[in-house]
Amino acid sequence: MTSLMTDSPSPLDLFALPAGARELLFTEARTANTFSDEPVTDAQLEAIHELTKWGPTAANTQPMRILYVRTPEARERLVGHMSDGNKEKTRTAPVVAVVAADLEFHEFVPKVFPIRPEMKDFLAGDPTGRERMARFNAALQAGYYLLAVRAAGLAAGPMTGFDVDGLDREFFPEGRWTSLMVVNIGKPGHNAWFDRLPRLDYDEVTRVV
Repeated sequence: MTSLMTDSPSPLDLFALPAGARELLFTEARTANTFSDEPVTDAQLEAIHELTKWGPTAANTQPMRILYVRTPEARERLVGHMSDGNKEKTRTAPVVAVVAADLEFHEFVPKVFPIRPEMKDFLAGDPTGRERMARFNAALQAGYYLLAVRAAGLAAGPMTGFDVDGLDREFFPEGRWTSLMVVNIGKPGHNAWFDRLPRLDYDEVTRVV
């Protein structure tokens, strides 16, 4: 009997996530460099949080914090700390998020990890380990945050080109929060995208042992 040869399935065929959702979150999503005048509402920002908060973190500690910059006065203060190439898009985005890590996140341990409330005191006595834990897990949450922005039908423009120390002195002088990333958020504007850049293939980024 002769069998018909069929093409191998695409790895994308293995997802439970529908094609439209994959495109919205991943394959067609882009980093925006210009934004329209359409406002981003407080309800949209709250909805973004409602998705972001479910991403896993070590001991459920959730150390990421967000400062939303809306007012013209605060926006100019922020722009002053951005690198030259990031100033104008930060000035004109409908809303800008400063993604930060809370270095005192352990105060919430009894609420978010009630099976081990004593972890609060342990972390209080280990400021170096606590800061490392805060930065890593907040950065992990930042990835979930960008996906949640996209899931809300908005474009995100994440940036690390800014004066971290200067921004922290400006907006977080008490020293508890420290900035990790600045994200412009809104609907994409005219000529918002650079050309799509190449991605590495599976065999270039994986090993099997």
